[in-house]
This record gives sequence, C-alpha cells and structure tokens, in this order.
Amino acid sequence: MTNIDAVKIIRSGGVIIYPTETLFALGADARDEGAANRVSLVKGRPVSKPLPLIIGSMEQLELVTKYATPDVLKLAKVFWPGPLSILVEARSELPSAVKDSRGYTSVRWSEHPIASKLCLSSRAPLIATSANFSGKDAAEKLEDIDSELTDSVEGVFDGNPAPRGGSPSTVVEPFPNGRVKVLRDGVISRSALTQAGFTIID
Repeated sequence: MTNIDAVKIIRSGGVIIYPTETLFALGADARDEGAANRVSLVKGRPVSKPLPLIIGSMEQLELVTKYATPDVLKLAKVFWPGPLSILVEARSELPSAVKDSRGYTSVRWSEHPIASKLCLSSRAPLIATSANFSGKDAAEKLEDIDSELTDSVEGVFDGNPAPRGGSPSTVVEPFPNGRVKVLRDGVISRSALTQAGFTIID
C-alpha cells in the first residue's frame, strides 16, 4: 500500500495498520467519530480507555487541542518528535473515543517518517493504538499482527523503516513548574525526564 492509498482510506473514514517508531499501530482519522468507534470495536478496546493520537508536526497540535499550555510545549520542545505521549485537553469536537472522562487525550509527534507523513498528507491527527486485539501482545513486526485484525481493516502499510519494537511510548501528564506524572512507562525513561529538568510526581 502506498502513501496515496493510505491517505485515500483515511480520508474516506477507513481504518489502516501502519508503522510508528515504537510498534505497528491501528489507526484512522482522529476527528472522524465513526472511524474512531470502529478502531475501538475492531481492537476490542474498552470504551473507558481513550485512543491515543499522533501528529506529524507541531502545527498539527492545534488540530488536537486549543490549549497547548507552556508545560505541554516545554515537554514537546525537548522530546518531540519522539515517543513521548503528552496528555492535553482535547478539542471539544473530537470523538469521545479519543477522550477520557475529563475531556483529555494523549498525543505525540511521531518521529517515524511514514507515520508523520500520513498525518501531514491526510491533514489529520491519527489514532495510534497498538495493532493487536485488546489484551494480546503488541506487534513489533508485520508478521506478528493477527491475520484476523488485518482482515478487519481497509489496508496495511508495511513500509520502511520498521518499528524499533520493545517498549511503547511513554505517557505523561504535565503540571505547572516542570512537574510531570508518568501514566505509562515506556521508551522515554523517568531518568531522561529528570535529566531534562522535569520533576516526577506521584
């Protein structure tokens, strides 16, 4: 599948599997409620777990949130593009499937060339949940993806480079004065956060 094919699917409300810097992702246009609901349904993901998002540039952050606080921007300046997902207040028009009960979503600027280009070409933030059925192992390689999952989507973008595998992105919630709460440990270590001048809180 080419970038053009993938963008056509995304713009038509379809669901694809594509590589990110960490793992293969299951995704769609994050602004499309029907597509977002379908990603959750295909994956078997509980509604209580909001779907994470990626963008392809800093400019695309405004498609996800109206309120890029100084604390968000400080983290982004140090760690983006890269595998740090930051909790932000989501735009009200985004689907409920990508937001928690407070109206927040997690987003990162993906450093993977295919993932970021898909965001830019489709002019949309993309859902980027791991390409596996809920509760199963995440897929580091194309051959690791369950065939039932690939049969449930409109396209699979194998592409190069492949995901590096291993840990997923680190998820953090920023607070004033350089404080961060780690919601999920991942590629960006706690020590990397502290070395960059952030204080980790419980």
